[in-house]
Amino acid sequence: DDDFSFQEVLLKLRDVMSTGSFTQIPQLTSSRPLDVHTPFTLVPDECTGTKRALLIGINYIGQQGELSGCHNDVLNMVEYLKDVWGFEDQNITILLDDGEHTNPTRRNILRAYARIVSQAEAGDAVYCHYSGHGGRLRDDNGDEEDGYDETLVPVDFQQTGQIRDDDLFNILVGPMKSGVVLTCVMDCCHSGTVLDLPYCFVADGQQEEMTLKPDFDVQKLMGLAQALMAASNGDPMAIVQACCTIL
Repeated sequence: DDDFSFQEVLLKLRDVMSTGSFTQIPQLTSSRPLDVHTPFTLVPDECTGTKRALLIGINYIGQQGELSGCHNDVLNMVEYLKDVWGFEDQNITILLDDGEHTNPTRRNILRAYARIVSQAEAGDAVYCHYSGHGGRLRDDNGDEEDGYDETLVPVDFQQTGQIRDDDLFNILVGPMKSGVVLTCVMDCCHSGTVLDLPYCFVADGQQEEMTLKPDFDVQKLMGLAQALMAASNGDPMAIVQACCTIL
């Protein structure tokens, strides 16, 4: 329904999850304050460029903790992106541990994120989807209020480790070009803050507006701002214009 707002989409998702005895509460985080009462979209009006997508689904076949629905999640989302939003096959990258697609190893996931960042240009709409396990690891650089990094779990995590939220911020969030709108769906445990974005809406039936997270790591944002300042020759307005919009 084109009339559903961001808030309504998340509340309906919570209703669906509750019927399956799931207790998780969907969250929407953003790089900028977003009016959650505006109509839901993956391709805002200002995005007149290329529609790009990266979808990752991991069932961990043959491993402890094997899942069963992550491949279907990705394949269904691909059809949705094409049928509803007009994404084209040549601009859609799929990683699945099904023996047919690119295997979602740690290296391949990080390379795929870096590739879509390098390809995206101003005016593009980018969609990234992850279905698989999520986790938590002890924070290794002191930037987490609760002492833990949120993680994605690649198919070869036992050999190569998990992908920390710091990795995602440095590879996917920070480098995305000005004028790009990036929407990410992280269908996994501990996913609410995995992109380390400052604004948050929790679909708990109580919150009505997106708010600034009180425990947001300002130092991480300051580090990004310093890098952008250097790249923009000290022009503050160039920094503002150099930030993409991320949901």
